[in-house]
Amino acid sequence: MNTSLKRATVYFDPRVHRALRLKAVETESSISDLVNEAVKTSLAEDAEDIIAFDKRASEPDLSFEEVVKDLKRRGKI
Repeated sequence: MNTSLKRATVYFDPRVHRALRLKAVETESSISDLVNEAVKTSLAEDAEDIIAFDKRASEPDLSFEEVVKDLKRRGKI
């Protein structure tokens, strides 16, 4: 076992845990490997979202009311 890894206790819904166990068997992976990969994927998506938000930070804020009025004016609704 890699000693640089950190241990955590995670509680799953029993049905989710069963599906996870089955997937681990089917993919010849451990549950830890599957959970680690899922968390990394989620964090990577968060990082992409942060980059997108930063790129759009200088765009003007529009209120919902302004957007609806603009759609109406352009005949979209």
